[in-house]
Amino acid sequence: MSGLEKHSLTLHGHRTSVTLEPEFWRAFKGIAAERDIAINALAAEIDEGRSTNLASAIRVFVLNHYLR
Repeated sequence: MSGLEKHSLTLHGHRTSVTLEPEFWRAFKGIAAERDIAINALAAEIDEGRSTNLASAIRVFVLNHYLR
């Protein structure tokens, strides 16, 4: 795995930064493309139901997507 990458997202009108491994960013963007929605919209969906930090919630979401 490579180093971490920080990206800015807009959730509910507020900017936030999320740091993930490049592999997770690629997978996350791929899932958003499959659903034909923006990554900000997908991140907002994850944000609404999370009980941990956003980066961890995105990782778990990506993992669960590919385990199905």
